[in-house]
Formats: sequence, C-alpha cells, structure tokens
Amino acid sequence: MKDLVKHIIAYAAMRNINTAQLCRLSGIDMAALKKKDGPAPAQPQVDNLWKNAAHLSGDPLFGLHFGESLRTTALGIVGGIIQTSATVGEALTHAAALVHLITDQCRMDIVQGKGAFKVRLTPTAKRDFDPLMEVLLVIVVHELDGLLLTKIAPKAVALPYKVTNPAEYERVFRCAAGKSAGEYSLTFPQQYWHEPIVTANYELQEILLKKTSHLSPNKKNQTLGARVHNYLLANSYLGVASLSDIASNFNMSARTLQRQLKSEGYSFQRIADDVKRSLAEHYLSSGNFALKDISWMLGYNELSAFSRAFKKWTGVTPENFN
Repeated sequence: MKDLVKHIIAYAAMRNINTAQLCRLSGIDMAALKKKDGPAPAQPQVDNLWKNAAHLSGDPLFGLHFGESLRTTALGIVGGIIQTSATVGEALTHAAALVHLITDQCRMDIVQGKGAFKVRLTPTAKRDFDPLMEVLLVIVVHELDGLLLTKIAPKAVALPYKVTNPAEYERVFRCAAGKSAGEYSLTFPQQYWHEPIVTANYELQEILLKKTSHLSPNKKNQTLGARVHNYLLANSYLGVASLSDIASNFNMSARTLQRQLKSEGYSFQRIADDVKRSLAEHYLSSGNFALKDISWMLGYNELSAFSRAFKKWTGVTPENFN
C-alpha cells in the first residue's frame, strides 16, 4: 500500500497538483512516507487521498486515469508473474496469488465459464465506490497488452454502480461498463487463456522504467509539453498513446490539449515523433531488437512505414544508423 500511495502522489504531481497540499488535506506525512521504515498510511488517509486528488485535479475519474498510467513494473509484481508464466492463463493465476503485494484491500479470483473466463475482485470492506478496484481492473487490461502481440479487449466489465461517464469507461476498458450487484470483474473470451506471453515486452518495460527514472514527477510548474512527453515515454512499452488517450488522461479534450500545446510552441505529433525517434535510436543502438520488432513496438504495422519515418527524422535508414 505504501508504494501505491507514492505512485498516486507522483501521478498527481504529473497532473500539476500541489502534492504538499494534497498530502496535508489527506493527513499524510510526506517525510514519513519517504522513510524506508516509515509507517504506511492508514486506509482512511488513502480514501481521503483519492477524494482530494480527484477534487484538486478537477477529474472525477482520477482513479481510472491513474490506473491507465500506472507501470506495475514499478510496483515490483510483473517480474514475478513473468518468471513463472508461459501463457495468459498462468499469468493471471499467478497475479491472483500476488495481488496482496499491491494491497490487502481485496482478493482476486479467476472464474472459468463457457467460452469465457472472468477476473473478479472482491473488496475486503464494502464501499459505495472504491477507486482502487477500478485501478486494479485497468491494470489487468493494460498489462495483458504488454504481454501479448495483440491489443486485448474484454467482453464485459462489471462494476457495482452506474458509471457517470460511460464513453470514458468504454475507452479505457475497450467495452461498455455494466452494473453488477457488488462485483468488480472483467470477462474475456476463452481464446486468450492459452495465448503465449511475450517476455520481451516486460524486458522493454524494465528498460523504459530505468530510462525514465531520472524524470522528476515532483518538478513544479513543468510545461504541459514536457509532461506529455514524459507520459508518452514512460508508458510507451504499450505503444505510443494516441492524442485522444492522452487528452483524456490529462482530463481535457483533444482540441484543448492541442491548443495548449500550441501556446507553448509544441504539437502533439511533434512530441510523439520525438518520443518515437528517441526510442528507435535507443533500440537500434542496443543491438537487442530486430528491425521488425522495433517497428511493431513503435506502432508501425509495416516495416516500410517505420523506415520512411526514421529516415525523415534522422536522414538515414534504420539499417544505416549507427
């Protein structure tokens, strides 16, 4: 829970929230939180942290967007899952056993059905609304993306309340959110269960975590362009996010995001291209990735399209880059 709280605060900082004010309002001692042997915040403090972060950011879906941005490598659980899993089914089964490393506020079960399987979360305490459950469900969807060569899509997502912004929930979960009595769950087609996982994507996530570890989320008054760049870079093991996805995560429309970036002298496309170029040069210099894999990791369906883009950025083809 302590690590999760730190990441909530770091994400709040990326959203330009005053973290000192956020902690003060939530009754959280930042100095104690930074100490290795310091006590973890109590559940009422964490509950207040969610509420105050949503209020200060003006984003009632703060928890949902936090889950979308979270890199679970930083929480130290993905490595254990990868090392003991060969398929999606095995990864989810092991994840259910390891969820206590993130939180003791729920248990995770895998329920097999006809032609589908369900990932179900059961909170240990009943609340009308529990943002942590949404975060964990989003993590399941997005981490499975990082383990497969395809973009995964659930058949259904069930929440114990009617959502206030159905379109945004559908964007994040890739299916409409339905109301279910007391259940937080995701239902997937059975075809995913035996799908082999791609360990290279976890290795890539570790590389990106190290590459972005120098970025300071606590830096005050960081430009929107810099925050968008850092977000794209930190989460690019899932592919470079689209304009609409980034805008939603920053709680603004795509048009507003473009307008604010333009006022700083940026454009989203330029930032996205800078990130892709930086990553492409890094992957090529490492010598650990085939060109077709680099092309795919950067979101290009055809190697020829990646080659054209790279030559436009650098003046040389990927094959001739050194």
